[in-house]
Amino acid sequence: MNTPLLSISNAVLKLGNSVVFNSLDLSVSRGENWALVGESGSGKSALLQVIAGKYHLSAGSIRYYFHEEFLQKHPHPDAHLTFHRLIALVESRHHFRNLSNTGDFYYQQRYNSSDSEDALTVDEYLGSIKPYGDEDHYWTFGKTLQKLHLEALKDKQLIKLSNGETKRLLIAAALLKNPVILMLDNPLAGLDIQTRAEFNTIISDITSSGITVIMATSPFEIPDSITHIACLKDGNVSVMGKDQFYPKAVADTRKNIINKSELSELLHLKGEHPSYDWIMKMDKVNIRYGEKQVLKDVDWHIKQGERWALLGPNGAGKSTLLSLINADNPQAYANDIILFDRKRGTGESIWDIKNKTGFISPELYQYFPTDNSCLQVIESGFYDTMGLFRPSDPKKSAIALRWMRALEIDRYARQLLKNIPASAQRLCLLARALIKNPTLLIFDEPCQGLDAYQVQHFKMLVDAICELSNVTMIYVTHYQHEIPDSVTRVLRLDKGKVV
Repeated sequence: MNTPLLSISNAVLKLGNSVVFNSLDLSVSRGENWALVGESGSGKSALLQVIAGKYHLSAGSIRYYFHEEFLQKHPHPDAHLTFHRLIALVESRHHFRNLSNTGDFYYQQRYNSSDSEDALTVDEYLGSIKPYGDEDHYWTFGKTLQKLHLEALKDKQLIKLSNGETKRLLIAAALLKNPVILMLDNPLAGLDIQTRAEFNTIISDITSSGITVIMATSPFEIPDSITHIACLKDGNVSVMGKDQFYPKAVADTRKNIINKSELSELLHLKGEHPSYDWIMKMDKVNIRYGEKQVLKDVDWHIKQGERWALLGPNGAGKSTLLSLINADNPQAYANDIILFDRKRGTGESIWDIKNKTGFISPELYQYFPTDNSCLQVIESGFYDTMGLFRPSDPKKSAIALRWMRALEIDRYARQLLKNIPASAQRLCLLARALIKNPTLLIFDEPCQGLDAYQVQHFKMLVDAICELSNVTMIYVTHYQHEIPDSVTRVLRLDKGKVV
């Protein structure tokens, strides 16, 4: 019989007015590695937060056998040693602080050289992490950097890391703590094809070193070393061995329906888009940060009504390229760039550009304030602000609610953004990008964290928008199946160059 690590009994979790799960039972033993699967909002992330001690149960109990065992083996431990020190959780949002430790990073900081210097480097950040205990650990500093492919990033500031690079860094930081249990919340989100393939090997290395893994993931992306599956649905959990599990058994069988008449009305509330010869035109664009050339001699011309996919591996320069188009990067003024028929630096403001653009990215999700209600977050899209900083306009709020219905998230309208599932948070930011019917839509990994049903629904919505309007679109993803049918052109980046 395997030694139990933890057990959850009759657990009830309530967040706000919602019951996330009810009378949930789960036991994890040494030698087992678990995947949590289920529809978006089923409680996978919440269960990880409960195990980590960040959410407190409304009823029921959780017992940490590994902590009791540790205290028995170490009769005079650190007085402050709680079970938290023996667990590591890698969340969907990071919590980096600036170098002076006076505040959090902000969205545009990575593109402003003076401000981005107020950030630790990868080497400094990982070097500050101390494992618990004096014995030798498998995951040494050098081995961890090598396994997670971080050696080349040692001198890079945290704020300048790509989404995929940040994900690898957070896993490395968790491993350096030498945890008994490593929990990962949707760890494959934002990783390119090669890194996702390598991740399977990384997880095998982690489990082979004696660390137990519990991860929330897609039912179609379960690493080889996972031994057990917990399926969450309607507040309950069913458990099974991996060999008994079939991914399609947990698929959402609802039929996707797009109300095109309602969508058409929403898209034409402001009338037709103005006409432009060039939505975007850049020639021989170069971006450099210190010794690092991020973009090199990039040419890209986009006519009105074109729909592009921007593809490339993590760290290829995609986010930097988009920052030039979305008026977030001051280096745009030093390059030959035309946006909406106007050359950058000829008197236009960033708000002139943002007013014509709808944008979402993993970085925007990471840094977006969460203390507004979902309706307020979406209404803020009219003003291109990171939240609503003025009284709500009833007419604009009504439009926001209609977009929430189109994305099937209207049940969250009055809830705070921070209190709803991560997938619904991302859909709120998608609605925020759509609400003003912009001339240009920039979708940077818009389906990250969504389940299969939500991905399909969003693709159908995007294709309907493209059918009903002359919107121009740039779409970034690492998954071929997420690209909408309306995309007809592709630009590929690798190491800052068009390939």
